[in-house]
Amino acid sequence: MGKHVVVGAGPVGSATARLLAERGEEVVVVTRTAASAVPLEGVRRRQLDASDAQVLGEAVEGAEVLYNCANPPYHRWPEVWPPLAAALLTAAERSGAVLATVSNLYGYGAVDGPMSPETPLRPVDPKGEVRATMWRDALAAHRAGRVRATEVRGSDYLAANAAGVFDGRAFSRALAGRTVQVLGDPDAPHSWTAPQDVARLLAAVGTDERAWGRAWHVPSNPPRSQRQVIAELCAAADRPAAKVARIPGPVLALLGLANPTIRSARGTAYQFERPFVIDDTATRETFGLVPTPWEEMLAQVVAAYPKGQDGP
Repeated sequence: MGKHVVVGAGPVGSATARLLAERGEEVVVVTRTAASAVPLEGVRRRQLDASDAQVLGEAVEGAEVLYNCANPPYHRWPEVWPPLAAALLTAAERSGAVLATVSNLYGYGAVDGPMSPETPLRPVDPKGEVRATMWRDALAAHRAGRVRATEVRGSDYLAANAAGVFDGRAFSRALAGRTVQVLGDPDAPHSWTAPQDVARLLAAVGTDERAWGRAWHVPSNPPRSQRQVIAELCAAADRPAAKVARIPGPVLALLGLANPTIRSARGTAYQFERPFVIDDTATRETFGLVPTPWEEMLAQVVAAYPKGQDGP
């Protein structure tokens, strides 16, 4: 049984900690605030600021793997991620722990065709640049022999407890038969990832030396447009399909004036204006992992939003 330190207790961090504990590992979950730590059987919790390399290093001492599942406020990525990522890299280097990071597809920028881990990193907005820089720094340290690093990248999460394009408000409106307004083209194909599948891949790559020194894409179901997702979600709940409408540009701009998260999201709106598709072939072939069945993902959402009410 080895020691594993998970930074962050959101949907992915909690799922990763649970998987590791069930595997018989010693698991420590690190969070900035006590309120963010979800009680998990067999998991210890530490409340500390992970951007403090000295403090984090003490918590990581003796660990086999350090999992970066942190998720700072969306609109504050450019200011919060650099010191946090630097502290995680430093802690991994000093402790000898493998650094396994959860990331996304922002670093690729606007591309034509499916995205694989070999797709060049060409971000087009500050959030994508932050993510690309984090991986470049970790990979440079790996190649220099200072750390062992790997990264897993998924698309937008589709789950009852995941914030994102489809959150609790969108789900509750759809299941109540009300119009759902979406960002971008409602009919553009888009990949969706289950948070539990991110955790499964993360738990695999942390201790498998075949994974180190490169990025991996989380197994995801075939792409579906936002309109398809809402229609299939309603069908799974045995309810009429809700209407899906695009948020008008002027309305989006107005909302962004008052909401920094919406304002920040405009920089990555290209993901919903064109096909945004993940290629997970290498992950499936190397680790034999497949995504959670789409029907199961929908069923989990439906169960969390009875009669269109707000879920968890």
